[in-house]
Amino acid sequence: MSKAQPRRFAAMMAKACVAGVLLQASGAHALGFLQAYEAALKNDPTFRSAYYTNEAGKENKALGLANLLPNLSGGYSASQNRTTLTQGEHVVPYDYISRSATVQLRQPLFNLDGWARFKQGKAQTAYAASVYDSQRQEVIFRVANAYIDLLFKEDLLALATVERDMYAEQRKVNDRMFKNGEGTKTDMLETQARLDGAEAQVLEYTENLMVSRETLATIIGGEVGEVDRLSPDFRIRPSDGQTFEYWKQIAIETNPDIKAMSSNVEIAHQEYNKALAAFAPRVDFIATYGKTASDAISTVNQDQTIRSIGVQVNIPLYSGGQLSAQKRQTVANEEKAKADMQAQIDKVLLELRKDYGVMFSSVKRVDALMKSVASAELLITATEQSIKGGIRINLDALNAKQQLYTAKRDLAQARYNYLLTSLRMRASVGTLGDSDVREIAAYFH
Repeated sequence: MSKAQPRRFAAMMAKACVAGVLLQASGAHALGFLQAYEAALKNDPTFRSAYYTNEAGKENKALGLANLLPNLSGGYSASQNRTTLTQGEHVVPYDYISRSATVQLRQPLFNLDGWARFKQGKAQTAYAASVYDSQRQEVIFRVANAYIDLLFKEDLLALATVERDMYAEQRKVNDRMFKNGEGTKTDMLETQARLDGAEAQVLEYTENLMVSRETLATIIGGEVGEVDRLSPDFRIRPSDGQTFEYWKQIAIETNPDIKAMSSNVEIAHQEYNKALAAFAPRVDFIATYGKTASDAISTVNQDQTIRSIGVQVNIPLYSGGQLSAQKRQTVANEEKAKADMQAQIDKVLLELRKDYGVMFSSVKRVDALMKSVASAELLITATEQSIKGGIRINLDALNAKQQLYTAKRDLAQARYNYLLTSLRMRASVGTLGDSDVREIAAYFH
């Protein structure tokens, strides 16, 4: 190997690895995972919509309670009257002003419909709270997924860059061998075709990286530059040893989507109770206080004060079959709500089962890939020594470098999958929160 070859090799290595070096560097203004999450809470339109939906849902409890509380109403009227009274041949005109003011208090004493509406309002508020809890956990996962997807796309671009430069070096070797009569035109064309494909892949991964960056920017509501990368010293936490049945029980009790469907069953049941209440009488206590002045021609210039208390009973008798149809309809809707809840439970437990298996296998997979990375690093060192001794050529070093980047990509992907699976499991059992975000954020720098 000539003296110029080591210099060319060093320059080529620097070019091949420039993307990876830049991506591994943690810039002074890199976006941290915790920063991305906090920005999403303020700016993500999906989460803001969920927040205000929950704020509106809180009022359902008060709206339901209003059906059982006193209702106080008041009314006032005043009118100019012109009346003509005819008595035989005498016509007597009357012009006077009538006034009336009334205050009425109505307190339900027996109101099954109002009681059902009260309990339904509580269930609707609980439903809104559960949906909001689910959305709050979902925004954590969306931020994590977009953040990690961006990092993985950077890894893919770095690997594609190394592969492109490897084929570029291979083309130089083929050109040199062809000139010396040791190669063939077919080898040159084959290498050129692979180089062209590698160039296209670099462009594709560059575009994919831009899309991933825009996806994260949409969630956090701002531009995304450099982001913190996963720490090379990241280690998977050992399993806590809990059985799947343990996680299953927690998920059934605390998963917000299951809780929301349970509230939906209660809402449907109270709709049924409202239909039953339509067959029952309603009893109200009513108190009235009123004043009238000149309310008729016979009381012109007379004021009256009316005070009354009493009970009003309303009894439904027949409504053309409407009430019976409503009752049958609410029964069917309640059964549908129960089926929907069971479907949600099955879905959550199925996802939990998958994630549980991944969590247990992640430790061995990551350990194996860490050994693969270590072996690839040793191969690069050995190859560089062989190049100095004239045994290997620059292309061999590029092949070793490609093997290292592939191993690092697979290791990074395994770690990313572990983090996302860990978040999904916590979301499935309904415990994913801010403390988990801070824990995950500590893995990046």
